[in-house]
Amino acid sequence: MTSARDGGDVPPIPSIPLSAETPERIAGETSIGGLVRDATAHLSTLVRAEVELAKSEIAGEIKKAVKGSVYFIVALTVLLFSLFFFFIFVGELLAVWLPSWAAYLIDFGGMLAFAGFFAFLGFRKLKKLRAPQRTIESARDTVAALRHRGEAR
Repeated sequence: MTSARDGGDVPPIPSIPLSAETPERIAGETSIGGLVRDATAHLSTLVRAEVELAKSEIAGEIKKAVKGSVYFIVALTVLLFSLFFFFIFVGELLAVWLPSWAAYLIDFGGMLAFAGFFAFLGFRKLKKLRAPQRTIESARDTVAALRHRGEAR
């Protein structure tokens, strides 16, 4: 068989046969090594196809999730801008009973307390972050196994 570079035959692309082959034909045409090679190639092709299918499905779902999350981000942005007007309302409401400067000072203090509370919550969440220990251990085990395999030769 000539190579594809010489302009000859194109090398075969591994694929799973779509028609059933009879045991007599398989036994007559191939050896045990050939059967193992074919089974390995078919299994490899099947695994690759499954991985590609999973990738395409996940990519489609991620696109849907991103599109949906954009709407939530827009809603959250509008809500955050609306809080500005809410605090003006609170300041004006307090100005009915207090001098204007005191009402807005109390309003400002409330805004600082509001921001401080959420900053505290965010800090607590960030403090709980840990390194992915199982992944690190698995990677170390893999590296150690590959090193030992190389030393055995």
